Amino acid sequence: MDSARDAEYRLRLAQGFLTEAEEDLRLSRWRSCVDNSQLAVENAAKSVIARFSPIPRSHDVAAVLAEHLEQGLIPAALRGNVEALKDLSQELGFEEHVRSDYGEEGRGITPWELFQEPEARRAIELARRAVSLAEEIAHKAGEFLAASVR
Repeated sequence: MDSARDAEYRLRLAQGFLTEAEEDLRLSRWRSCVDNSQLAVENAAKSVIARFSPIPRSHDVAAVLAEHLEQGLIPAALRGNVEALKDLSQELGFEEHVRSDYGEEGRGITPWELFQEPEARRAIELARRAVSLAEEIAHKAGEFLAASVR
């Protein structure tokens, strides 16, 4: 496992999904905007997880961030940002992933019927915050590691 490379790759994925979500918003593709926003949040969280452990094959990353926080794996200087990222991962997590891909099957509602502009705008705001937090964590983690080597 190359944690720095994995973290950087996941951050680039998060940035790419955010770029697509922005385009979806401009084109009024509400479902797609929510879906890409969710993937941006998920990969932002996975970019942080990769710095401390292998990345799980799961869309539910909030629990992993919570576990890392509880176990003390996150340096104090990063805890506030990681806590905020965990909260965003809960808000736009696995449930939204399922809803944006499959809708509400039991009720016969497709994803295109579920999501409109307000949901897309909310999702993209969460994604923007998550990617920004992940970028800040990456910067701080780099400073932290450089200081610990000295």
